[in-house]
Amino acid sequence: MKVLVVDPLKCAGGKNCELACSFAKTGRFNIADSRVKIHFFQESIKFVPTVCMQCRDAYCLQVCPTGSLNRDASNGVINLNQDTCIGCKQCIVACPWGSVKLDVAGERIMKCDLCGGDPACVKVCESGALRFVEADEAVSSKQRETAERYMDIAQAIQRGGETHA
Repeated sequence: MKVLVVDPLKCAGGKNCELACSFAKTGRFNIADSRVKIHFFQESIKFVPTVCMQCRDAYCLQVCPTGSLNRDASNGVINLNQDTCIGCKQCIVACPWGSVKLDVAGERIMKCDLCGGDPACVKVCESGALRFVEADEAVSSKQRETAERYMDIAQAIQRGGETHA
């Protein structure tokens, strides 16, 4: 199973991912209709992409009164059936990530479906902040990054220097 991995430390804030997402889903370049959102924190000059995390215990899925949200057993993606959605917005309220939202017209619910297994946002993310990888690769990559960070800290301590982890 593949997962979308977000590395906010690599995000350059280019918004290519937002534009690619909106175009893939609506045929128009309009970041308001993107399922991925880049948040800019002016104080620290940092960009953080947020996307649907396809949560294991997804609140959006639990609160949907019509069953319009359902999980694909083959890939774990939570899909939205627009034909049965009544637009009650309970999924929007329930999502702790703010990743379920209304389209720019305020008429239809929008939620990431990983573009059917080929996310448009990942294809255009030049910085590598968004990656679509096998779940076990994501875990081993994170473990390796953590080990490297601890090794850097240990070496700095041995040299008597400061650490910035």
